[in-house]
Amino acid sequence: MNWLEVSLTVNGELAESVADVLARFAPNGVMTEQGVRFVNDEDEGTATGPITVRAYLEVNDQLEETRQKLEESLYYLGMIQPVPTPAYKQIADQNWMEAWKQHYKPILIGQRLLILPAWLESPEPKRIPIKIDPGMAFGTGTHPTTQLCLELMEKHFDNWEKSADYRVIDVGCGSGILSIAALKLGASKVLGVDIDIESVKNSRENADTNAVGEELILGQGSVTEVLAGQFPFKQAPLVVANILGPILIRLFDAGLADLIEPNGEIILSGILDHQAESVIAAGQAKGLKRSDQIQIGDWVAISMKK
Repeated sequence: MNWLEVSLTVNGELAESVADVLARFAPNGVMTEQGVRFVNDEDEGTATGPITVRAYLEVNDQLEETRQKLEESLYYLGMIQPVPTPAYKQIADQNWMEAWKQHYKPILIGQRLLILPAWLESPEPKRIPIKIDPGMAFGTGTHPTTQLCLELMEKHFDNWEKSADYRVIDVGCGSGILSIAALKLGASKVLGVDIDIESVKNSRENADTNAVGEELILGQGSVTEVLAGQFPFKQAPLVVANILGPILIRLFDAGLADLIEPNGEIILSGILDHQAESVIAAGQAKGLKRSDQIQIGDWVAISMKK
């Protein structure tokens, strides 16, 4: 099936009225799009500027009649307040998820890891596969922050003292990719927490895909909830946190360093290069010492020891 996209770019006052008109003729609803202004790295953003209102008309025998009625309705709205001329564009229908899957390929990490789309067979049988179906959660393995974190995790497990009870805490687990990697690299138990319940669900789905069971403990929460004893353990020899730099600094104030066992290590990612020194300073203020730092483009990952 093909669609005809109709769009108008208007001010905020007019957007709702235009959307109401388009919705009468668009069976799948109306989409609005607006620019976003960010004050700083932590800002969630404020909508700003003109709004583009889009709707999709089914290409069928009634299309010209539908289009004429739509333009008549916009004409009458324009008698109250000036309305711009709508723009039209032909859109071919497709299965967007399947199209996306065609472009998501296996990713080699470090010397031993392989991020593998869940629907593919491993092209590198000697590497440790971590199968990911991203769903709605952050952490597909394609972003430098995830790759950097995994590379430092691999280094950590290359030098670790093997133990039958080796625990890891993953703060902000997202898709579960780091938690699953920790278990496949040798951890016996991993606690993954995220403030977003959808991320927790996606982590469990990815764990199932990787045949990971009760050794991965998942729950909604963050540093405060872990320290409050809401999960089976409060500390681990290895803590990982792939979160934005300013949030990492805030989490240090909330007790992030207290999750690390004595002589343990924390791996921090999601840090832009100009934020690195501030994150390191926040860790040092809590008794940590930088042990490693790697970079891809503008992104930095840091390991610190207690």
